[in-house]
Amino acid sequence: MKLFSKKIAATFLALSAFGLSLHIHAANPKEIRISMSGAGEGGKPKTGSSFVASAHLRGVLEQEFKKDGIVVKWLFFPGAGPATNEGLANGKVDFALHGDLPSLVGRSTGLKTKVLFSTGRFGPTYVVIPAGSNAKSFADLKGKKFSIFKGTNQQIVFNRVLAKYGFTERDLRVISQDGYSARTSLATGDIDAAITSPFSLVSRGVAKTLIEIKDPRVAPIAHFWVTESFEKQYPEVTQRVVTTLIKQAKWSSEEANRVTQYKLWSQSGIPLVDYQKTWDGWNLKDRNTPLLDEFHRSQIDSALKIAKDAKLIRRDVDTKTWYEPKYLNNALKELNLQNYWRTFNANGQPK
Repeated sequence: MKLFSKKIAATFLALSAFGLSLHIHAANPKEIRISMSGAGEGGKPKTGSSFVASAHLRGVLEQEFKKDGIVVKWLFFPGAGPATNEGLANGKVDFALHGDLPSLVGRSTGLKTKVLFSTGRFGPTYVVIPAGSNAKSFADLKGKKFSIFKGTNQQIVFNRVLAKYGFTERDLRVISQDGYSARTSLATGDIDAAITSPFSLVSRGVAKTLIEIKDPRVAPIAHFWVTESFEKQYPEVTQRVVTTLIKQAKWSSEEANRVTQYKLWSQSGIPLVDYQKTWDGWNLKDRNTPLLDEFHRSQIDSALKIAKDAKLIRRDVDTKTWYEPKYLNNALKELNLQNYWRTFNANGQPK
């Protein structure tokens, strides 16, 4: 009888534990915390240039989770990608739009994330100089003060630009500034060059474009990840986040929404003209694709090699195990978008 009672007790405890585990797995989080790895002009809590930024500005995730009472909390860090890593390390971030370099650095230090989808590509790269500069070519910048935002994906772009013109970082006086500070310094002539959108500065007569590069392999690339712990505990919520954002990617890819999207992005404080000039003439579908295709993966691997060669990363990163495409694939199937976006090879050519 005593043995029988012990078996009943053990069975009850096992079933209770099983029920508790199901409850924990099924319960919704109180909030979803998303880092945008940046901020608008002067620290504004709004950004542009991506369909994830449009999702924030249109409130689509808030609409999706309102019925569940789940709060969507957007985090805007003027410290950009490195600040997202700090937030992740402190347990304050669940999802993030993150550039190649800072996300690779985070992964290399043991921060556990899964890449869910790509968030954009193919934009032009501009080297901008003060209006009064005498520089006529990149070679004229040798020994000059060049501003980049170190630790962000702009540092990878900078290294690609250097390689394109046969320079190394030692050939320049490199300083680190965020985008807002760099544009201010160009206007005041306190730096000799920066990588930024030139158009509003040009219209004010304080800067000019030295070089425009349209090589897709030079441009920055970013992606959207989830923490392994959040994905494991809330797979259904993770799927809803991804599906909602892929639906947004389609909206952002539609030509009918081009101008509306520019106006949304300009709430970041970056003037409308900068979005018009850097996006007009480009295929919206190609710029806004969420696909983790050969091009995206090869660009991430390229960024990893640059980072290791420059000793920005001390440990290797296994990028092949970093991706978790099932949520993207489920979303594409549910929304009937399997063939909506083109895939590209490692050279940025359609397949």
